[in-house]
Amino acid sequence: MSNHRLQPLLKPSSIAVLGASQKSGSVGNEVIVNLLRGGFEGSIYPVNPGYEEILGIACYPSLVDLPARPDMVIFAISDRRIESALDEVIALNIPACTIFSALILDNDSTPNLKQRIATKAQNAGLLVAGANGMGFYNVRDRVLAGGFDTRDHPYPGNVSLISQSGAGMSGIVDCEQRLQFNLAVSSGYELTVSMEDYLDYALDLKETKVVGLFLETSRYPHKLIQAFKKANQRRIPIVVLKVGRTDLAAELAVSHSGALAGSDQCYNAVFDRYGVQRVDDMDQLATTLIMFAQTDQITQGDVVSLHDSGGERQLMIDLADSLKVPLTKLQPSTITQLENLLDAGLPAVNPLDGWGAGGPNASAMMADCFTALLADTGAALGAVIHDRGPNSEVYSSYLNYLHQAHAASGKPVFLVANRQGSGTDELAITSTHNGFAVIDGVSQFLIGARCLLNYRDFQLREPMSSVGIDQTKCDYWRQRLQAETKVTETLASQCLADLGIPMLQSILVGSEKELALAAASVGFPLVLKTAQPEIDHKSDVGGVVLNIANQADLLKAYREIADRLGPKGMVAPMLQSSGIEMILGISRDSQFGPTVVAGFGGIFAEVLSDVAVLIPPFNATTVKRVLENLSMADLLKGARGASKVDVDSYCEVAARLSEIAVAFSDTLVEVDINPIMLTADGCVGLDALMVLADKN
Repeated sequence: MSNHRLQPLLKPSSIAVLGASQKSGSVGNEVIVNLLRGGFEGSIYPVNPGYEEILGIACYPSLVDLPARPDMVIFAISDRRIESALDEVIALNIPACTIFSALILDNDSTPNLKQRIATKAQNAGLLVAGANGMGFYNVRDRVLAGGFDTRDHPYPGNVSLISQSGAGMSGIVDCEQRLQFNLAVSSGYELTVSMEDYLDYALDLKETKVVGLFLETSRYPHKLIQAFKKANQRRIPIVVLKVGRTDLAAELAVSHSGALAGSDQCYNAVFDRYGVQRVDDMDQLATTLIMFAQTDQITQGDVVSLHDSGGERQLMIDLADSLKVPLTKLQPSTITQLENLLDAGLPAVNPLDGWGAGGPNASAMMADCFTALLADTGAALGAVIHDRGPNSEVYSSYLNYLHQAHAASGKPVFLVANRQGSGTDELAITSTHNGFAVIDGVSQFLIGARCLLNYRDFQLREPMSSVGIDQTKCDYWRQRLQAETKVTETLASQCLADLGIPMLQSILVGSEKELALAAASVGFPLVLKTAQPEIDHKSDVGGVVLNIANQADLLKAYREIADRLGPKGMVAPMLQSSGIEMILGISRDSQFGPTVVAGFGGIFAEVLSDVAVLIPPFNATTVKRVLENLSMADLLKGARGASKVDVDSYCEVAARLSEIAVAFSDTLVEVDINPIMLTADGCVGLDALMVLADKN
């Protein structure tokens, strides 16, 4: 790779180990053991005045006594000695260091040790791995810079793992031999080098085929997005385990990392925008990385699977349905071919239970069945889903099914056990390394398959096209809104309508006389709402009366609302067409800037939260795709005999709102169009709320 700014840290030509030790199991000893185990090709300088040599390597009393300035220093000393040692590293102009410890002192002063170390390192431009981390394993350049026991790492590997959790790194790196790493990093406190920096470095490594992230939060969202864009350009998939879905988890993530966690929905929006595949736990992360590492570009189509059990075949159907993994509907020619192979009584369907009466030709027949499944034009990838044998043995005959089908079709194939066994069969490891991955657990396989299919579909998305909004109108409304202290619903509706969002317009009133004039202009039936400036959510306070049919009812409703809430109100036409209440909105995330909310509105927005968050700008195709993934999506297709609605009109309006979100990112922090009524003839916003950005 070309010179990267992290090279002195991750690919140093020489390393000093401060606090090196002869004591087996100590950090000062494990560091040197790991460097030797990894085959480090540069100079190693143990530093400890108590030894003349360690593990056959000459030891020096201090950093100033070294024969040459090292590129990197690994600290294996106590926290009480770190600050003075760091001062010495900076004074000697050493460019990088690695710190494992948590930088916590009893009865510490203010600012504390962590803050002092961070400030000094940042001011000096020092590259720091950590602190409070497990170090890193740059396997491809033979730099195992870790202070703790690890396994042997085959050279060079094709998977990069960057984890903000130390255990999140070691729990996969040390425990999953089916994965071969080129780089694994525990980023720790990220005092001067962040997760985003490591990700950028990993994407520059020519061996990197897939990257895994154990992510608590992003300190530098702009850098994260730039890295995601680089991954897209280089067609390198990223799989992320993002913790902090719940308020408590997010709060703990903040406490642990010292950074503000963005909302989980916003992270989902970013992941969706850049094709990042999200998983829920470490098993899913490891499995999905295995599958990406052993799989090349997959074709169009879905999943086929071969079983030797009717019950486990049914389990596959149930799990695939619950996890929304599509199963291939076989072509008639494939069904005919299978019928000629199968024993009587076995249906020629996918998933396929191919095990009948057994016999000497059973294995050959199963291999032929799997080959036929993979040859179907609707098959993108396939799995042989069998249980392991005694002592978790992997039967070689099962692998033969994979080899034959892959040779005939060229499509990715996997051997999947219905559950994790009690031990590890060496054949599971070697077969995976040879491109025929062995996976434990049907659910884990299906999650990985879903990620493979989703990443394929992401790469096939059409380029984003701009809707375009009138710049002159944008300039006018930006100035108009900036002159306001609070935006009324009437003004908000006028603004949105002028910018291309269909809105039902209302007339403001402040007296019974104005009410009568407005009603004459609008006509009955109409809607009356409170317009008191301090009330944002009118329905919550009984400030909306619908379908008012005459002047007497209007006057009665107005007086009742005025007595309770105040005299300011508005009247608008009563929409006559029935339809589905949707929502559109804009909000500003503290990390990622403007976002757009789309989905089902009215009470559904508050009770069911059946919405999606998107990063603007985007096109109508993007909106339609995310709507199809919502739980109530069938309502938009005319479920249970209802009329279909004009979904395309809503998607086009949402795309236009995304352009507005970008254009007014410095002016608006929130826009809420709820509901926006979607009918067979189009859509129209009924209510609008705008919140202005702080002018200070």
